[in-house]
Amino acid sequence: MPLNGQSHIRIARPSRDLAAAERFWVDGLGLSVIYRKDEGGGPGEHALLMVGWPDASWHLELVHEAAAPVEPRPTEEDLLVVYVDGEVPDDVVGRLEAHGGERVQSPNPYWNEWGVTVADPDGYRLVLSTRAWSNS
Repeated sequence: MPLNGQSHIRIARPSRDLAAAERFWVDGLGLSVIYRKDEGGGPGEHALLMVGWPDASWHLELVHEAAAPVEPRPTEEDLLVVYVDGEVPDDVVGRLEAHGGERVQSPNPYWNEWGVTVADPDGYRLVLSTRAWSNS
């Protein structure tokens, strides 16, 4: 299969706490758990949580290994942007905050004007943009 717009994308990130991440992404944003693996006992064996929308061409993989944890190192520009194509529902922002998120201002005024930015429990930023997007 050639690489093209139908190729599935996995975004992988370390997480300090998969339960907290799941509350944010699943209970807060409304993604589904696509796959879960508990941590094994051997070296290099880690727990992971894959979340996404079942009909999406991408998913988010969150990984934690207790024996050798990788500390998340997000910057203000590490963004996952979801284009809502309309007003960002207040109840969604409220759920994200109630499930471990923190609404933050972006250093980029574009995102403050055209969206709402919420940091997840690991500090990575989710932008819910009021704009629409299409690559075509």
